[in-house]
Order: sequence, then C-alpha cells, then structure tokens
Amino acid sequence: MRVVVDTSVFLPGVFFGGPPRDVLAAWRAGQFEVVVSPEVLREYVRVGERLSARFPGADFERVLEMIAGDATLVSAPPLPEAVCEDSDDDKFLACAVAAGAGYVVSSDKALLATSPYRNVKVVRSRDFLNMLRVTATPAQDDRDSAARLDLRNPAG
Repeated sequence: MRVVVDTSVFLPGVFFGGPPRDVLAAWRAGQFEVVVSPEVLREYVRVGERLSARFPGADFERVLEMIAGDATLVSAPPLPEAVCEDSDDDKFLACAVAAGAGYVVSSDKALLATSPYRNVKVVRSRDFLNMLRVTATPAQDDRDSAARLDLRNPAG
C-alpha cells in the first residue's frame, strides 16, 4: 500500500514520538510504502532543519537518508485547482494522486478536511495505525514491534 506522510506527522515522528513515530516505525517494518515528491522532500528538509536547530538530539539527517533510500520518489504535477484551505498543502494530495497512493497521513486540519479527494483518504496517525492493525496478517500483527523499532537503526 502506497502512503504519503504529511510533514505534520513525519517531523513529530522524528523529533517527538507518539503515534507519528509509530507510523514511521510501521513503515520501517515494511507495513506500507512511503511515497514522496521533490516538493514534499523540500518541505521535510526546510522544516526539519529548523527543528534540528532547536532539538539537536534527534538524528534528522539519518532519517532523511532513510527516506531518500527507502521511499519511492514520484514526479507530482500541481493539482489543476486549489483543494486545501492552505494551498501549500496541495503538494501532499498531488503526490498521492500521482503515485496512486490510497492515503495521506496527516494531523493538519485543512488537509484532513479535504478527505476524500479523488481516491485518496486523508487520515490521522492513530486511525492509520488502527487500519494497519486490522489489515495485518497474524504473522505481522505484533502490535508492539512498531513501537519498539528504533528509527535510528535501519536494521531494526
């Protein structure tokens, strides 16, 4: 399953924890495929560098390397019309549409309000994690494994 992770989930997952970190851990455990566009990557870097200056203990560079190495990069033309109240968030929907992704995981209210857009559902971290648990096969359904996964260690 292809998924776009909004900055409002990606960066809290790197710097703070909670459900956003669990989303990233589920990705590292192979439960879904993260899809990014150059525009999404630029936003991760722009906002992440600001947070890195404030929270130097997080290994932001390492996580960016994982995204660059393990996420699927797609070219995402702009949407033909503005969809989000904050048109800067349209890049996440454009990426999802271009990649054929079924989900954008976000905590951004303006982005959540667009759901569904075409065939893309915009969902909160907890809802996405619950959906992963429901669709997991018994062999994959170790609910604690995603929480234990160390994002700084790509080997798990």
